[in-house]
Parts: sequence; C-alpha cells; structure tokens
Amino acid sequence: MPRSIDLESGFCEKTPILQPSESRRRHRGIPARISFGILGCFGFFNVYTMRVNLSVAMVAMVGKRADAHAEGEHMACRELLPPFNSSDANSTAMAGQFDWDIETQAMILGAFFMGYVCTQIPGGILAEKYGAKWLFGIGLLITSIFTLLTPLAAEWGVPALVACRAIEGLGEGVTYPAMNVLIGRWIPKLERSRAVTIIFNGSAVGTVVSLFLSGYISSSDKLGGWPTVFYLFGCLGCVWFVLWVIFIYESPEVHPRISREELEYIRAGQDHVQSKRRGDIPWFSILTSCPVWALTVAHFGFNWGFYTLLTELPTYLSNILHFDLAQNGLLSALPYVCQAIFAFMASLVADSMRASGRFRVTTIRKLMNSIAFFVPCILVGLVAFVGCMSKLIMTLIVTSVAFSGFMFSGFNVTHVDMSPEFAGTLMGITNCIANLTGFLAPRYVGLIIKDGQTVHKWGIIFLTTSGMYFVTGMIYNLFASAELQPWGITSQAPSRETERRTVSQETQRKTPLSETKPKTPSEATECKAPVE
Repeated sequence: MPRSIDLESGFCEKTPILQPSESRRRHRGIPARISFGILGCFGFFNVYTMRVNLSVAMVAMVGKRADAHAEGEHMACRELLPPFNSSDANSTAMAGQFDWDIETQAMILGAFFMGYVCTQIPGGILAEKYGAKWLFGIGLLITSIFTLLTPLAAEWGVPALVACRAIEGLGEGVTYPAMNVLIGRWIPKLERSRAVTIIFNGSAVGTVVSLFLSGYISSSDKLGGWPTVFYLFGCLGCVWFVLWVIFIYESPEVHPRISREELEYIRAGQDHVQSKRRGDIPWFSILTSCPVWALTVAHFGFNWGFYTLLTELPTYLSNILHFDLAQNGLLSALPYVCQAIFAFMASLVADSMRASGRFRVTTIRKLMNSIAFFVPCILVGLVAFVGCMSKLIMTLIVTSVAFSGFMFSGFNVTHVDMSPEFAGTLMGITNCIANLTGFLAPRYVGLIIKDGQTVHKWGIIFLTTSGMYFVTGMIYNLFASAELQPWGITSQAPSRETERRTVSQETQRKTPLSETKPKTPSEATECKAPVE
C-alpha cells in the first residue's frame, strides 16, 4: 500500500494517498475554488437583493403619509422641496396602496430578522455535521420562493406579509454559517481575506442593484410597479440555485474536476489537517471565551449601523431630504458601490500584510476593524450637525459606508481565523445575536420618529449609531483575537514549517505550471526526517 507523509511529524503513515485521475491531472480550466468564490458571491448577491428590496418598495407601497413629517412651517427641510417635487410624474406611486403607519412599517421591515436569528446557530451546527452546500442552497431557495409570494401576502394583509418575511428570514439564516464552513474547507489561509471579501461583497453588490432597481421599477407603472421587484429577484434566486447544485461540491476532495496542483495547494494552506471524524463542539470553551464575546459585540455594533442605514435611509431621503422615488433608490445604493470597492482594496492590503510574515493576524484584523468602525463613527456623527445640507449629508453617508467595507478583512473573517473547524458555529452564534439589530434598529427608529420626522429626531438616530460604532469597536480592539484558539480544532494544527511551505507554494503557484517539474512517484512517497 502506498505511504503518505504526515507534514507535521515527517513520519509515514500507511494510508492511501489520493491518486488523481488523468483528467484531473490535465485539468486547466477555471480553478475549482474560483468557481466556488464566484457562485458564492452571486449567492450573497441574491441574499441581499431579497433582503433589502422591501426597504425601497415600502416607500412606493405606502407613499408619503400625512403623519410622516410635520406640516406647514415646521416641515423638515422645506427648502429642499421645490427641486424634487416640481413634477407630478410619481404622484400615483407616492400616493401608496397601503395605509400603514410608521410602527406597522417597522414591524414589517423587522419581521425578516425574527426568522433570521432563529436559524443561525442550528445552521452552523447542521452545516458542520451534515454538509454546507445543500444547506446554503436550500436556504436561499426557500427565500426565493417566498419572495415570489410577497405581493400576494401583502394583498392578504399585514399578518400574512409579516409571516412571509419571517419565513424568508428562516431560509437566509443558515447562509452565513454554511458559507463560513465552506470557506474553511475551500480557501487557503493566505487567500482568506480576498476570498471572504469577494464572496461576501456579493451582499454589497446585491444591495446596490436591489436598491437602485427597486426604486426604478417601483416608480414605473409600465414595468408593473413594486410587485415586479419581488418577482424579478425571486426568479434570479431560483436560477442561481440550479447553478449552485450543478457546479459546487462540499469539499475539494470530492470535486471530480479539480486539478492535482490546486488540491495540494488548498490542503497545504489549511489551518489544520481535516480528520474523518469531526469532534464535538466545545460549547463551554466557546461560550466562556473572551475573544468570542468581543467578536460578538463587534458584530452587533456593526450590524446596528448597517441595518439602521440599510432599512431606514430610504425613509430619511424621502421624508427629510425629499428625494423622489427613483432618486431615492439610486442614492440609497451609491454607498454600497463604494463599500464594495473599498472592501476589495482592504482585502489586498490585509493578505499582503499576512503574506509578508511581519504582522500577527490579530494585528491585521484589528487595524482593518478600527478603520471600519472609527471612520464611520466620526462621519455618521457629523450628519447629526449639518442640518439640511443634502450634498454634504450624502457625502458623509457614502464615505462612511465605504470605509465600513474594511470590516470584511476585520471581524468578519475572524471566525475562520479562530477556528476553521467550528467557523459555522461561531458565525451562527455571533450572527444570531448581531442580527437582533435587524428588528431592534427599525423599532428604535420608529420609536424616535413616531410623532413626526424632524432633523433633530434623525440627529438622535445618527448619534446613537455613531456611539454604537465607537463602543463596540473599542471592545473588539481590547479583547478580540484572530489567532487559532486552543479549542478551535480537534485535529493536529500545522507547524510553523508547514505554514512556511504554504507561503512557498503561494510563490510557486504564480509561475506557469509547465515550468514546475512534477515529482516522480518515488519522490511523492519518500519519507524524510522530521523537522525540528
């Protein structure tokens, strides 16, 4: 029987080594992990198109109610009315089909997250135990089906719409934990910041497309108005599911078309040697870990700011700055275009810093996280003091959200850094608690503005968000860690020598494969002395 080499000890084991098929050896198509990254990115594109479409569609569904802002001389930012209300083109759309007050709207917007938080922890456990590919795909399919049913549910009434959105949340609740499990299996550590940014940046792109198209379609009777928004994105989700099932596999080892070089590169770049039998989840160690709770607090604080702007910015732009529906969708989307660009730039810097070997992983994560939290803290806080200066307000908001994209290389990847084996469970825990903000933030906003929307009341909302960024960002910097935790693996962790080999492979991978001399079968199975 062929012998395989334990890279940690240098000793041989009598275990069969993988003998790739001839087609696998010759395969020179798109690398399998790149295909995974692309479809993962489009998966989160769909996750967010279906999550945020209601934020803009709600403006068309309800329109401007008489109680939305103070009337007469007390109306907020009266000087902004003439440029944006000189046309009656959108008068029908802005009249609204449903008579929902601010609190009802907040309940509907928050219903998604009532379901979303319920499947976070179970999603992580199921993904680690039974497989993440199908869990991620079916979860998104459920959301797609109920997105298609949203217009019908709205016609049936508020309870039906709330139930529909809650079920959509149940489906999407498994997506982040499942994806973290897949990332731990598919992405080498030196590519982790870039891969996580590209995959999760699908959410930013989805937000941009959803906000822009939702505003445009909802304002157009020719395109069917707001119901078309839900039909469009629901159908896209169903198409994506078919592609995901066909092209994605649970792990590199079971992928039939992955090349031998890529498989070896992925294996060498893992934080641990995967064991056939997964260990039990170390619940006590996780729940008593200070870095885990620091990570959870950071996740909560970021989501508070994220969902405050994501769900309530269209309302602010409509009722305070008086943008029409089409402009509202475009301006609501603009911050997330910049976020995607900044996030990718940050990921390149983070991976370069890690590959250099001069910085600890924790240092890199805290640096990126500080930019993602403290720059928005300052900029969002300033919005509360600039009154009705719409251009300056939009500049501050866009820049704030752009810099928040650094979090993709900050706390958002720390789950996999701390424990590749239990990354799904960790994401389930932190995402469950963090997404309580999905209905707490809209409820808080509704409580502040329920008696009328004014610049002062919105200033309170922006200052609250600024304070949340500051406090939670400081807690992460003081107590978080991105190092592999003692409880983070149940199999043997790689030595420093193995990590150096990974860096060397990264360099070699950049040269044409034709220039790399293949090893002979005898060289592949040769036993070498252990590295001291």
